[in-house]
Amino acid sequence: MLTHLAAAIGVLGLLTIAPGPDMAVVTRRALEAGPADALRTVAGIATGLLLWGALTVAGLAAALAAAPAACQVVKLLGAAYLVFLGAQALRQHRHAAPHTGTPSRGGNPWRTGLISNVLNPKIAVFYTGLLPALAPPHTPAAWAMTLLVLLHVALTVTWLGGYTLLLAKAGPFLRRPRVRGALGRTTGVVLIGFGLVVAATAG
Repeated sequence: MLTHLAAAIGVLGLLTIAPGPDMAVVTRRALEAGPADALRTVAGIATGLLLWGALTVAGLAAALAAAPAACQVVKLLGAAYLVFLGAQALRQHRHAAPHTGTPSRGGNPWRTGLISNVLNPKIAVFYTGLLPALAPPHTPAAWAMTLLVLLHVALTVTWLGGYTLLLAKAGPFLRRPRVRGALGRTTGVVLIGFGLVVAATAG
């Protein structure tokens, strides 16, 4: 069981550090309002993972994945939200302005992280397709899935939290108007790109 669990942690770790919408959203919040705002966004992402985990354990996530129409709706909603966040970032960084440390106008950071994660169809596919295959054998399914979900949440919080602290360490450099503006615009383009990719898969 320990060997199987170690392999599962390795796979979860690789999937966690792969760049995606969650990292882009955290980057955006860190650039706009600082590390405290970004950490609240990480907390929202973790809450979204817990919600998906609960749905998976209850069997509802698999039912969603088995319903093509419902799955397409989730994908389109997620794509629209990512494009909205990207457009918002581009608009806010059209003119590079000094970082003030004041709360971002992008809304509640925890809610931003939660919505971004809940509407991410990749999480639904991952939790309904790959996660069950990683479950340790000879373990009750509900307990095995709960353990894997908690491990995934812990890895995600550790990774994105550490990433946020690295951004904070680079604060003096990132607060330069030109650098902050360039990174903000890049993040906006990345978010829109993720949104368009998700929308294309919903067709």
